[in-house]
Amino acid sequence: MSENHPSEATTTPSTFDIELKLVLEAIYLRYQHDFRHYSVSSVRRRLTQALADLGIPTLSQLQERILRDPALFARLFQYLTVQVSEMFRDPHYFRAIREQVVPILQTYPSIKVWVAGCSSGEELWSLAVLFAEEKIADRTVFYATDINADALRQAESGIYPLDRLAGFSQNYLAAGGKRSLSDYYHAAYGAAKFSQTLKSRVVFADHSLATDSVFLEAHLVSCRNVLIYFDRALQDRALGLFSESLVRRGFLGLGSKESLRFSTHAANFAEFNARERIYQKV
Repeated sequence: MSENHPSEATTTPSTFDIELKLVLEAIYLRYQHDFRHYSVSSVRRRLTQALADLGIPTLSQLQERILRDPALFARLFQYLTVQVSEMFRDPHYFRAIREQVVPILQTYPSIKVWVAGCSSGEELWSLAVLFAEEKIADRTVFYATDINADALRQAESGIYPLDRLAGFSQNYLAAGGKRSLSDYYHAAYGAAKFSQTLKSRVVFADHSLATDSVFLEAHLVSCRNVLIYFDRALQDRALGLFSESLVRRGFLGLGSKESLRFSTHAANFAEFNARERIYQKV
């Protein structure tokens, strides 16, 4: 009699999924970048696109090549890490920060803000503009972190294609902007560069939510649309870092599809604005 039952057959991993686990383990061992607890569906989608673009038939062949070719891994790394964003994305979130969180932050003599997983910097520059308008930028230090060095360089440059600024400006006004967004950047040669005054309050650093530890005491941690790319275990690790980083009564801002609902750290927070996914450490 056969030992293969239908229920067992349906749970057998595909060759692709086996290869996926192996390539992520290889990346960790060779390059110390840990994607092993990223969302499987997200990683599968990104690696499938990478295989097509790079003209490599299988993940096994990709693994063999990246182990010996750091330049190829650098290309693959962009597929695994780059996230598309925009300034003042989800304007109601930034309006809530402006109208509900900032009045409390204003009571501190100095303020530290951690923008975790800042990617190419749109969220960072949004907060920098907002804090400038609320007249607390001069006593705030922003810490912008990511694992992608290219994305960090983009964020630090503060330069974006000019054709993106119309959308940014609409979001800015919807988020309660008090001036014109163009007051904060200089436009030339088809690009917009945000002001050096804003940049002077920012520290850019490489930091992995998967492998690194707490490095500051913050009054606000904003990490939006990053946790959705993690599995449950890595989400919980990141939320633990945020909890440890925040001062008592400090604030945590997450993306619209993220929450503390299933986290072991949920008891450390109270809902401050449930709709906008803003929490306050208790």
